[in-house]
Amino acid sequence: MSEQPPLPDIEWIMSVIPHRYPLLLVDRVLEIEPKKRIVAIKNVTVNEEFFTGHFPGHPVMPGVLVIEAMAQAGALLLLHDLPHREDKIIYFTTINKAKFRQPVVPGDQLRFEIEIVRLREVYCKLSARALVDGKLVAEAELSSAMVDR
Repeated sequence: MSEQPPLPDIEWIMSVIPHRYPLLLVDRVLEIEPKKRIVAIKNVTVNEEFFTGHFPGHPVMPGVLVIEAMAQAGALLLLHDLPHREDKIIYFTTINKAKFRQPVVPGDQLRFEIEIVRLREVYCKLSARALVDGKLVAEAELSSAMVDR
């Protein structure tokens, strides 16, 4: 029985995408099938800076940050096995069919399930879903362009 390689951790994530605190929104990769799909998580804590203003006394993660987290997971998928990935950056160009099903609050663990719909050399279209406890909380179609840094 061959041993599976370790799953990418936060250090690997930070070696692939340029985001840093407070805007790094992916904590761990659970599954990755290069050029196909990725499953990643974000642990949502009350210590997140955005909760101080969104909303006082009723903290809710902004939907735009849920979309951003899905986009970051997508970037990890697209850059995963790319040679010289440190020379590239992914810009998300389109967000379509975004839907928010329920609020994301402190204590939730967001699970991102991202699949490649169309992949070209510098363009990609992704199907993105965010779940909490197996329930769909947000979804969108994301398009991106890969450019030189």
